[in-house]
Amino acid sequence: MLEQSATIAANERDADQYFRLVLQAPRITPLIQPGQFAHVRILPLKDALLRRPFSIFQVKDNTFSILYKTVGKGTDVLSRMRAGEELSVIAPLGHGFTIPKAGGETPLLVAGGYGMAALFLLAQRSPQKGIVFVGGRRRVDILCEKDFAAIGWEVRVATEDGSHGEKGLVTQPLLAELGKKLPDRKVFACGPTPMLKAVGKIAEEHNLPCELSMDEPMCCGVGTCLACVIKVKTGDSWEYQRTCTEGPVFDSREIVWENA
Repeated sequence: MLEQSATIAANERDADQYFRLVLQAPRITPLIQPGQFAHVRILPLKDALLRRPFSIFQVKDNTFSILYKTVGKGTDVLSRMRAGEELSVIAPLGHGFTIPKAGGETPLLVAGGYGMAALFLLAQRSPQKGIVFVGGRRRVDILCEKDFAAIGWEVRVATEDGSHGEKGLVTQPLLAELGKKLPDRKVFACGPTPMLKAVGKIAEEHNLPCELSMDEPMCCGVGTCLACVIKVKTGDSWEYQRTCTEGPVFDSREIVWENA
């Protein structure tokens, strides 16, 4: 984990309200592992005390990129920043995904919306190719489809309105694939909490290992404030663990789901 002033190399609209931000951070990039995140302070936002967490999407040479959606004041200001401006970045943070081994389990990646961002680096660094299942409300919410295809992954899409791919939830094509009952598979997922809960349950029902990147609001991002804790099984009981440090990636079998 390092804190660095990172220079914006590019900040371009990807689709609709989604943007790709590329940051020059030569001391940080060699340390990044799939599933980790960056905590960003938007310097022009003078009245904002808290940083904003973003999954790390891609790493190339001395740059890394994030994929974000404009949803409030902070990301709106961020979307209007240009190349050459600076951001304060703490990264890489968190416990990431386990990279599949060559000849090992076939990875099945499940992404909801810009949960795609947390999974791309995993796919890129995995010697074992697999299938990525992408879900969103509309066609414009399906991100990085071409990026995954370009590195040799099969992409299966589901949209709730049927505007692209199969109509319905992303769990539907996942269940169809698991119905083939092929051996040696592992599930990795990132997206909204209801989706993660459903994917974890499906993996358990099919007796498959599964890693989930939990989507919890964060404040400090470094394990101090305890705002992002979730319940995790420990023996016959449970304990709180921090998604910013012990996570964001957890074994799905260890998570205690609220209102389960």
